[in-house]
Amino acid sequence: MIIEKEAALLLHRKAGGKIRIYPTVNIRNEEDLGLAYIQGGAFAASEIVSNESTVYDYSGKGNRLAVISDGSAVLGMGNIGPTAALPVMEGKCLLFKTLGDVNAFPLCIDARSSDEIAAMARLVAPGFGAINIENVSSPNSFTVVEQLQAELDIPVFSDDQHGSAVVVMAALINALNLVEKEMPAVRVVIFGAGVAGIAAARLMKYAGVGEITVLNKCGVLGPGNGCMNFVQEELAAQLGQTRGGGSLEEAARGADVLIGMSSKGKFTAGHISSLNEGSVVMALSMPEPEISVEEALAAGAVVFADGLPWTPNSMPNLHAYPGIARGLLDVRARGLNEKILMAAARAIAGSVDRKRLRKRHIVPDLFSDEVTPRVAEAVAQAAIAEGLAARPLPPKQIYEETWQRLFGGIMVME
Repeated sequence: MIIEKEAALLLHRKAGGKIRIYPTVNIRNEEDLGLAYIQGGAFAASEIVSNESTVYDYSGKGNRLAVISDGSAVLGMGNIGPTAALPVMEGKCLLFKTLGDVNAFPLCIDARSSDEIAAMARLVAPGFGAINIENVSSPNSFTVVEQLQAELDIPVFSDDQHGSAVVVMAALINALNLVEKEMPAVRVVIFGAGVAGIAAARLMKYAGVGEITVLNKCGVLGPGNGCMNFVQEELAAQLGQTRGGGSLEEAARGADVLIGMSSKGKFTAGHISSLNEGSVVMALSMPEPEISVEEALAAGAVVFADGLPWTPNSMPNLHAYPGIARGLLDVRARGLNEKILMAAARAIAGSVDRKRLRKRHIVPDLFSDEVTPRVAEAVAQAAIAEGLAARPLPPKQIYEETWQRLFGGIMVME
């Protein structure tokens, strides 16, 4: 599918912004005004002063998400700055609302450091039920998220990190099922050590993948690689990569899974043909993958997936982040961890009907109705089990409420 530039620009000009604010209360007379603002708003504020947790009862905080970006790593365009990033952040907020019924607000900030981004997030946190750090370059993305997670009592996540890792893990679960390999027995190579690549490697290690090798532009991470940042150095140590600088050709030889999070054309037929039998290839760079599906399959790949939204086995993050946000908000989670992310990954993997699981169908269809309700339910129950939920709810309630929010009616979860 080719998106015409002029058609896209026309849509943006006509829309005048892709999200709007609509009132939930009507103001038709003096009584309405008094109830909603003066003096009614003061009564609600007094209740919150007496018991701060009632802010969720008397305001919209519980369904409000801040999408904060400095515009330093936007959709393959790199550092375009906060002003130019605004249409992309509006689009992200549109998807949070459309696919998760989350009231997401784009906050594009002119920040020069991770400290400034974190400071801004702290200042606005009282008005939001969760924060998403979006399109912030590495290593700042990790620094900001980890700092805020330690300080705030609301969940702070990064779709670039956590959404990417969850979708990759979901695809890996189903792909390994198809090629009949066990996670502890496989070797995974990730080419691309930015935000998404590092987060995916971390979650894979937590999930028990046997061996993980991560490369940046200078080769395998580890001692001898001359262009690592501190997050990459930490990851190399965690993965036990003691010899850095090795090439992709060397790393790919005999691997079971090859994942690209880099740029167009980085994988060759030679890389694919050197993989182990029953190989899985995920070429996830945008807007064009590291290798085409035709080239990869011809070179011997058994399962192939990419990030393009119009292809089979498309792996966009929108399978993950609307449901993650929905589940966290609905139980008023105080944070998230790897167990919650793994629950989301299993929910996405489980959204593919076992009877329809095929080499070209390892992830749900792009607009599958099941995905967000399943992910929200899984995330909510995992947060409850981890003791991170201020509002524990019984099983299946979040699934049914999310279905009602998005589609109307009640669909009972099997």
